[in-house]
Amino acid sequence: MDRLTPAQRRKNMQRVRNKDSQIELKLRRALWHAGFRYRKNLRSVFGCPDVVFLRLKIAVFCDSEFWHGYDWENRKHDFKSRQDFWIPKIERNMARDREVNERLTAEGWTVLRFFGRQIKNDVGECVRVVAETVAQKKSEARLCTG
Repeated sequence: MDRLTPAQRRKNMQRVRNKDSQIELKLRRALWHAGFRYRKNLRSVFGCPDVVFLRLKIAVFCDSEFWHGYDWENRKHDFKSRQDFWIPKIERNMARDREVNERLTAEGWTVLRFFGRQIKNDVGECVRVVAETVAQKKSEARLCTG
């Protein structure tokens, strides 16, 4: 049973951000501070990644645990109300994430996904992974042109 009235629940759901979330801002600030320049929420790239290194074809997604099914096999039984709505909704989000990964990879993109807890607990590690990927793609580009 939901503890909130339908009007309260609606207001809460309307406040959920699809861009510029706390985790996205934290990662972007850390990347900017580390000297990386990027595009954000680029709609011309399939899946509208949160951070894009366009020339290097690197797409970075910041996924929240709830909406993207972190530890899904254990967590999907936590829903007390409207399981018939929420379980298929989250599973569809997870399937869409896989579709985005597959399509971008097929188009030559490198896809990086970080869950919110990774960003909150160790943003430095996330920046390190991005930095390694950027360095690798730059060296590959030099080999191709050189």
